[in-house]
Amino acid sequence: MVSDVSFPRVNGVSTSIATFRQSLLEQGHQTTLIAPAYPAASPEEPDVIRMPSFAVPRDPEDRMMSRRRIVALAPGLKTQGYDLVHIHTPFVAHYAGVALGEQLGLPVVETYHTFFEEYLYHYVPLLPRALTRLLARRMSVTQCRAVDALIVPSSQMLARLQSYGVTARTEVLPTGLDLGRFRGGDGPAFRARYGIDRARPLLLHISRVAHEKNIDFVLAAVSLVRRHIPDVLLVVAGEGPALGHLRRLAGRLGLQQNVLFVAYLDRGTTLLDCYRAGDAFVFASRTETQGLVLLEALALGVPVVSTAIMGTADVLRGVRGALIAPDEVEGFAAVTTRVLQEPRLRAELAAAGPADAASWSAPAMAERLAALYAELVSRAVRPRYSRAATAVARETTCLPSGSE
Repeated sequence: MVSDVSFPRVNGVSTSIATFRQSLLEQGHQTTLIAPAYPAASPEEPDVIRMPSFAVPRDPEDRMMSRRRIVALAPGLKTQGYDLVHIHTPFVAHYAGVALGEQLGLPVVETYHTFFEEYLYHYVPLLPRALTRLLARRMSVTQCRAVDALIVPSSQMLARLQSYGVTARTEVLPTGLDLGRFRGGDGPAFRARYGIDRARPLLLHISRVAHEKNIDFVLAAVSLVRRHIPDVLLVVAGEGPALGHLRRLAGRLGLQQNVLFVAYLDRGTTLLDCYRAGDAFVFASRTETQGLVLLEALALGVPVVSTAIMGTADVLRGVRGALIAPDEVEGFAAVTTRVLQEPRLRAELAAAGPADAASWSAPAMAERLAALYAELVSRAVRPRYSRAATAVARETTCLPSGSE
């Protein structure tokens, strides 16, 4: 696999890669991940190749690898008998992954995790939005032509790519949820840790704190919820380039006592506590290709209030543990206020959530991914393949920086 981002950098791409790798391993498939090295030393990880990297301008959480150094791994990788290259991000990882596929004579699959036309606008602010959208669409079409198959996490993302003119062989395959990891959690302990009264109405937003997550919208909605519920508290858990902007916005809206920003939380302990502490999980991103945090909240029995745009529409279709809110501040605030004011409704949503999440199991999604790998290998899609087909699909993964 090749990607510009991986743990310890926290985002949806990192989560997706880790979830699929673990499930594939449990099903007998070996994967290798090529990912950037991060400043904080990481413990030794099996089957992970960390590449030297440097910080990305305007986004210090992310790292940039060298395409040349990744491609230089090819002679050593060739002796390991890999069957396929899987790319996860559209930056250095894409070009390095395609080059590895060429040098190793392997099929190449890419997952389109990021709604790139919206992502690029926020990180190249000097260019007009219409121009960044055009550039992103053209780049997406070009990159998709360079691979043998494309994975998209939602039907909405597939429709958007097809509207660009993408004609690659495509599979809609969302990331599954490791249900065993989303149990337990101690909500009262989280509240005690941050000095939050047990009876205080608590809203949660957990994500990378990035401009494309539309957290401005959530803050604006909370300012309206406060008119009816003066002591409402929104906890924003995460880090990212929009944090300073959001702190200033909270000040301008007079929400200093109604918003608490906390850093990234440990996924096995304090993150679970945070989810359990919430009366509702609120989400309004317009750029999600899936929306894994919605599944996490549902699995832990936290009522969800969310818009249903792009990938979140797939997650929320038919669920009973969530209320879909309008994509405008007043309507979103009204739905959120209703959930906080109606204990019976909250209880019904909370009880239904785990069953909603159960249909997104990680093993089932990994089985589908392995089947796609096997199909690509057995078909020997490109004429250059001289290797015998094999039913075991193994990934060469390089994680480059800065995609979500």
